[in-house]
Amino acid sequence: MFKNINEIKTLKEKKFFVEKINLHYKILLAFSQKNNLKFDVQSIKNIDLNTIKRIIQLNVITNKEDLTKLNKVLKTEDFNNFISSVNFSLINKKEIGNILDNLDPIKRNKKQNLKKNEEKPKLVDFFCGAGGLSLGFIQEGFHIDLANDYEDVCIQTYRYNHPEVPENRIILGDIRNVVNDIDELVTSDIDGVVGGPPCQGFSSANQQRMIDDPRNELYKYFIKAVEKITPKFVIMENVRGMLPYAEQVAEDYNNIVSIKNKKKYTYSIAYKVLVSDDFGVAQKRHRLIFIALRNDIVGKNNITPKEIFEQIEVSNSKNKRHILKDALDYIKPLEAPRVKNMTEVDDEVTGKKIDFNLFKGTENSYLNSINNKRKIDFVFNHKARFTNDVNLEIYKRLDQGNDGTNSKIADIMPYKHRNHVFKDKYYKLVANKPSRTITAHLKMDCHSHIHPFQTRSITPREAARIQSFPDDYVFLGAYLKTYMQIGNAVPPMMARGVARIIKNYIL
Repeated sequence: MFKNINEIKTLKEKKFFVEKINLHYKILLAFSQKNNLKFDVQSIKNIDLNTIKRIIQLNVITNKEDLTKLNKVLKTEDFNNFISSVNFSLINKKEIGNILDNLDPIKRNKKQNLKKNEEKPKLVDFFCGAGGLSLGFIQEGFHIDLANDYEDVCIQTYRYNHPEVPENRIILGDIRNVVNDIDELVTSDIDGVVGGPPCQGFSSANQQRMIDDPRNELYKYFIKAVEKITPKFVIMENVRGMLPYAEQVAEDYNNIVSIKNKKKYTYSIAYKVLVSDDFGVAQKRHRLIFIALRNDIVGKNNITPKEIFEQIEVSNSKNKRHILKDALDYIKPLEAPRVKNMTEVDDEVTGKKIDFNLFKGTENSYLNSINNKRKIDFVFNHKARFTNDVNLEIYKRLDQGNDGTNSKIADIMPYKHRNHVFKDKYYKLVANKPSRTITAHLKMDCHSHIHPFQTRSITPREAARIQSFPDDYVFLGAYLKTYMQIGNAVPPMMARGVARIIKNYIL
């Protein structure tokens, strides 16, 4: 998980390295506070040999001499914090248990080499993002053979949260390069290919096939990947706005002819707009889902993609519906920071990147579902966003369901001359309904997602809960980048609902 200090070449690599070093320290600091254990941070002069061995085990350094370089890269405060946290982890090893496993190369390696991984249906996830789609399938017993995204921060988040997948199977890079090398990267039979390729060429002025727009080249490479890998099924998701061009996508899948082991394979496909709250997610998020089945699977199991959708609908009818309040309950209340540039600074009042959970994480049916019935000891990314005086006043005046056109804020609304363009620039969420869609635009501002009870916008953790990520799913990277990762993700509970039906026909 750590890039060895000697391998760091770029400023970006250094930033991720320092972030993970601080993650190690802050997890243990929160653990010590939760359990009333002594955690002393002091100037480190003579570092214990066992501590050095442990730092080498973590792949942070190669030898004792590298400590000087580590001190230089981290600077004194972070260096002392990290060394102290390693000391603490050795002294309290039994009490700590598995809370550091995702940062431990030895523990990660054990998870990656489990025999049962080979017995699970295998998945390739393109445009994997932070891993929401993968997580849903993993929860239903799938194993990720390969994941790919072009955003480095997404890859860092994915690698941390999916220790069962070898780091070299989570690839940062352009899908065009990955697909060109796919024969070398994918050497075993793959059960499914999933992903959400960006499709942008939706111009009504273009009378040609919209899907052939040059801006949709990445989608074409997704199709090319399917042709090369020849999986048993494909799940492709996209925005609802793609629906008018869905038949063009279906045509592309119907035209796929793959040759594998001297056999010819073709596909059948169906598509449908699915809504996340039907899956029990505390959010009304519409996504256009395509399901393609290899025709030998269709014949063998007497099932069609259309019938898969019908079974998903039947399964969803049994789900408990959830509302926004279910996602926002049982988490520490926060106040918005009133000083700029404090989003990366931990604070008891405005929140922390890592804090111990004041609750269990299973207090209501929604939290119980997203946390998979596990007690969660820590809460990550629960940090409120800076709010200036004008926005704070707007937040106070609006009632739930009010937007930027409301008369209560007419005298201070800074964008009222553009209300006809984006009246939802400001919107206070409604607690007793499923949340409006969590989007990547939250990285720009969060005025569209004002907390229904507290005078602030929602935190990244609250957005992640609304998206159905578990409380211990850590989003790495700069504060605003966490909103982007969360907003772009497929809700894991939604992915799980699809995976639950699909797996019945590919084993």
